Amino acid sequence: MGGVFGVASKEDCVFDLFFGIDYHSHLGTKKGGIAVYGPGGFDRAIHNIENSPFRTKFEKEFEEMEGRLGIGCISDNEPQPLMVRSHLGNFAITTVGRINNQEELVRLAFENGASHFLEMSGGDINPTELVASLINQKDCLVEGIKYAQEKIEGSMTMLILTQKEIYAARDFFGRTPLIVGQKNGACCVSFESFAFINLGYKTLKELGAGEIAVITPEGCETVSPAREEMRICSFLWAYYGYPTSVYEGVSVEKMRYNCGMLLALKDKGTEADIVAGVPDSGTAHAIGYANASGVPFARPCIKYTPTWPRSFMSGKQKHRKLVAKMKLLPVDPLIKDKRLMLIEDSIVRGTQLRETTDFLYESGAKEIHIRTSCPPPLFRCKYLNFSRFTSEDDLIARKVIKELERGEPSEEVLLEYADPNSEKYSAMIEAIRVRLNFTSLGYLRLDDLVKAIGIDPRNLCTYCWSGCAGVRD
Repeated sequence: MGGVFGVASKEDCVFDLFFGIDYHSHLGTKKGGIAVYGPGGFDRAIHNIENSPFRTKFEKEFEEMEGRLGIGCISDNEPQPLMVRSHLGNFAITTVGRINNQEELVRLAFENGASHFLEMSGGDINPTELVASLINQKDCLVEGIKYAQEKIEGSMTMLILTQKEIYAARDFFGRTPLIVGQKNGACCVSFESFAFINLGYKTLKELGAGEIAVITPEGCETVSPAREEMRICSFLWAYYGYPTSVYEGVSVEKMRYNCGMLLALKDKGTEADIVAGVPDSGTAHAIGYANASGVPFARPCIKYTPTWPRSFMSGKQKHRKLVAKMKLLPVDPLIKDKRLMLIEDSIVRGTQLRETTDFLYESGAKEIHIRTSCPPPLFRCKYLNFSRFTSEDDLIARKVIKELERGEPSEEVLLEYADPNSEKYSAMIEAIRVRLNFTSLGYLRLDDLVKAIGIDPRNLCTYCWSGCAGVRD
């Protein structure tokens, strides 16, 4: 994934920029970057943040950088922001998104006069550089951004820093958010709405799908209006978004509470002594479930977070398993001989949850019932770069479907498994339950997840669960 943040201020912006970017650290663990424009012109720094948090890697820049305009990012993929010199002038650019038609766009760029692209260490072209190349094919930044938005298949939200202002452009279908904040003498733009609250900014507006705006210290001016059609990612509320964020007027924490409540209302006949969230991502869902069911909420295991990284981000399975085990600490009186109802936000691979289940059984749990606040992911996201969605073969639901079907299923068959009223769906859930060693297993239905979000279903993308970019009729 990744997150972006920018500041335009009448005074030095580096303090706000530094902490605004740092508040996006939950969205990526590979690269961090800052670019500012100040008395000495453009200044930029990029660091690897895989083994150290953003704050520690950018302490030197925090002390030495100076400027009234700046942008930055946390990235789970390519190094950025990039510095660009073109016929449109000098600018810095940072992006969040995914390009599915990269080869076609590179060929188009060569046909239109681009001479070369720099290869990254893995041999790939930096997507942000490709976006800059598309922008530079037009006669002004606004037309160039619109051109890039229209040509890119996938998604692309971007910030562009010039010597005078910041151009903020939300993805063509609004799959990722972009929120503008304002305080006296400064304006900021952010992926996460909460990132600027403690810096003194108030929310000014949320850019609409495809909207392009110019950010200055005086405010925000729309230079290309929003489109009516939107497909914001539902998984942002369910998992990736930080609990204090708000997208399209809907609180992430409240949505997760709603998910737990709806799970409980549909969950009859399962007895438990304690409701608990799988730490920490399942906590809000579990509180909603506990309040709606009347079963007391408790924390039978606590995550030790001061030093252990987010285990799902590791590229090696053995590392994910080690970290998942090492960072959970049991509370024996709340586990031994108890029937536990564990609420998880999602089950993607299932590896960590199986580790957690084994850990609780070893600690004396009598029964472990699992409820998850998302439907089973059946499709790899083709619109955003989610770290957890590396291959469809990694998805626990796809694995058991392949076994049940004795081979690769057709799309038509997959859609049967996505239907919670079908026999195939029930067979899939039972196969996952057995494979992961749960006493019982239940998933939130897609229609209930949409209900928990509460905005027009036509504006939501549910592809990872339904195989459809929008909500199916």
